Amino acid sequence: MAKERIFPEYLELDAINSMSKGCMVEHLGIEFTEIGEDYLVATMPVDHRTKQPMGLLHGGASVALAETMGSIGSTVTIDLNKQYAVGLEINTNHIKSAKSGVVTGVAKPVHLGRSTQVWGIEIRNDDDDIVAVSRITLAILDRK
Repeated sequence: MAKERIFPEYLELDAINSMSKGCMVEHLGIEFTEIGEDYLVATMPVDHRTKQPMGLLHGGASVALAETMGSIGSTVTIDLNKQYAVGLEINTNHIKSAKSGVVTGVAKPVHLGRSTQVWGIEIRNDDDDIVAVSRITLAILDRK
């Protein structure tokens, strides 16, 4: 997809992060840190909230980060007065473990259609190693 501005000019990080208040996203410590022309960046701590019993980043936490990023990305590209986005399918390949620190996701659109969107998300550790790669498909539904 060509690099062009896909987000509204007025969109600010505070507005995106306020969508996460009082839900699982806030509990996991997910925070959006950058809005690019055609991408979003978010972080998530690797701590007691996001680790599995073996002390590694839980795969489900990585999926939650990816789904959050794709869903928010989709949501801020549509007219919320007329439409809303819902996840249809997500897949994730877990490539490397993380034991501490922070993981950072970068979400970019693969397809921005009228009725579906597809987003790709790469999640990296503090050493910039790829921890997981996800792809989420979202349905864009009309409000009734």
